[in-house]
Amino acid sequence: MILVTGGSGLVGKHLKDILPDATYISSRDFDLTVLDEVHSMMDIYKPKIVIHLAARVGGIMDNIKHPVDYLEENILMNTNILKKCHEFNVERVIAILSTCVYPDKVDSYPMKEKDLFNGPPTSTNFSYGFAKRCMAAHIDSYIKQYNKKWCYLTPCNLYGEYDKYDEHNSHYVSALIKKIHEADDAIELWGTGTPLRQFMYGGDLARVIKYVIDNNIVASFNVAPKKVYTINEIANIGKKACGKDKLIINYDSTKPDGQFRKDVDSSKLLSILKDFEFTTLEEGIGKVYDNFSKRYNQ
Repeated sequence: MILVTGGSGLVGKHLKDILPDATYISSRDFDLTVLDEVHSMMDIYKPKIVIHLAARVGGIMDNIKHPVDYLEENILMNTNILKKCHEFNVERVIAILSTCVYPDKVDSYPMKEKDLFNGPPTSTNFSYGFAKRCMAAHIDSYIKQYNKKWCYLTPCNLYGEYDKYDEHNSHYVSALIKKIHEADDAIELWGTGTPLRQFMYGGDLARVIKYVIDNNIVASFNVAPKKVYTINEIANIGKKACGKDKLIINYDSTKPDGQFRKDVDSSKLLSILKDFEFTTLEEGIGKVYDNFSKRYNQ
């Protein structure tokens, strides 16, 4: 039996499309920050495999304003899940991290798995990044002490049809599409437009998770396409996908850019999934915009 936390989120819904027989749990079902509730969840379902997607996530400003909440809620969720997975003898745990776990700056890019502890996470979402990094150390500790067949995957920035579209809780691409769609002549974006980012379609991560399960893979690795874009390039791709090529993009350089660069190397992934192909950003944004238009009847 497969149990998926964060089952109502972006990746959870993509995963449900290809793993329909798993059990998908959301915050409406159990509060994962409460140990007794996690115990009850595990006692009810007694899973053999747990895919841990649940997390508190948000944009730059929300991370800056609420660092304690991001640290405590994620640490509690992750600790409670892993503790109870051990107590209930869960055979496989596949936890999802984020490239926010990586150092703010390294000597060479893209970053490899070995770079994880080579410096502090970026200051703008330090608490979130550190909480996720702690989960990597926690899983590695269980592997070392108890020989667990547990692992973690570290994806780049995600987007997809199942994302939220509000400013503070959606992923960047979804918020951008909504902003472009609603604009008449111009949009304003934070920062300078120069930071570099990798973006991955949520369905691609779901396919990797399924492959890891189906093939009993216990390695931990990065998951990201090779292509890296500037924020300005991504905005222009978004304009084209939304049919608004003439829209003017203005940047407010008084607002933070966030981490300048955090692209990661997926060589380890591609050595295992040799024929895996990522969805292009153009194709993925097109899918998200089509879905956005239908969902909001616009």
